[in-house]
Amino acid sequence: MSQREWIEKDFYKELGVSSSASSDEIKKAYRKLASSLHPDKNPGDTKAEERFKSVSEANAVLADPAKRKEYDETRRLFAGGGRGGFQPGAGGGFTGGGTEFNIGDLFGGGAQGGDGGIGDLFGGLFNRGAARPTTTRPRRGSDVETETTLGFREAAQGVTVPLRMTSPSPCTTCHGSGAKPGTSPRVCPNCNGSGIVSRNQGAFGFSEPCDDCRGTGSLIDDPCDDCRGTGIQNRTRTITVRVPSGVSDGQRIRLAGQGEAGLRGAPSGDLYVTVHVRNDKVFGRVGDDLTLVLPVSYGELVLGTTVSVPTLEGRVGVKVPPGTVDGRILRVRGRGVPKRAGGAGDLLVTVRVAIPQKLDDAATEALTKYLEVEKAGGFDPRSGWAGA
Repeated sequence: MSQREWIEKDFYKELGVSSSASSDEIKKAYRKLASSLHPDKNPGDTKAEERFKSVSEANAVLADPAKRKEYDETRRLFAGGGRGGFQPGAGGGFTGGGTEFNIGDLFGGGAQGGDGGIGDLFGGLFNRGAARPTTTRPRRGSDVETETTLGFREAAQGVTVPLRMTSPSPCTTCHGSGAKPGTSPRVCPNCNGSGIVSRNQGAFGFSEPCDDCRGTGSLIDDPCDDCRGTGIQNRTRTITVRVPSGVSDGQRIRLAGQGEAGLRGAPSGDLYVTVHVRNDKVFGRVGDDLTLVLPVSYGELVLGTTVSVPTLEGRVGVKVPPGTVDGRILRVRGRGVPKRAGGAGDLLVTVRVAIPQKLDDAATEALTKYLEVEKAGGFDPRSGWAGA
């Protein structure tokens, strides 16, 4: 992409967001567009495919804070009249108000970085490119995002899940080189493999992507028939993802190198998997601790008992001490969610008295006698309550 194209291309407009949009707003807009424009949903629709590529390109820049900052600064400087506010200075910089401003410094010394971005495009301003030629690295693939839903116990204990997805991947025929099997790309003679050429215009020197190799630094004389020289194919693949124990709802897992393939053998982007966790009928979770509610009878609370309760790894006996009050939390250590550093959280058991809705004659008679004995013994459940 030339300087002019970079400046004039409105990535915010591509995603339908404002230039002040937050990262979450950009992510949400991209997901919505990518979902509706994906080639799988629009087979044979070339317009949708081109729009999908444009949206992906915009997201690759705006979703990366460093790239977005660079993009915004470039547009403000060159498209917003910045050139009129500065005058050429010595050493390839601009002077304004007595302060020298160096374009190469703004973009991180692009002449040395050589990542094919804006630093490379402007690193050769004012003939700097001729003194320190740049080297263009192949363009890294974009990151890809997907989602998966797990059961509560799967998320707590960890699980391996297969993810079936369709995305740009390295061509299986040419292994990502773009050249027909048995042949190899050759170094572009016009830019000597740098991907950047310099031209002079009066007192100024400009660096821009080589027209012959389109900034890749290499030429393919005999392109691969399957990917047409790009080194990339859209294909459906199954990726096995190991979800670690203790993952929480909304957490993202990064799989390095499993994203979109890079152009002509360049490194692939990363895959980010957002995990959603379904609720469980028995267990709740607070950090690394599991929670559950244990129903008990009034007599069990008064006299005490031992009750079998479920855990992630079977059942354990929990002792309810005599005289336990309703709502008390009993802690069972080491029976919670496994921790990555080893060990596990605790199981927090809340006891709740269960009241029978109906009693037969024998139970009613026995309970009535008990209340009479209880009262005769001096027990008053409302003693000291509300001023009594």
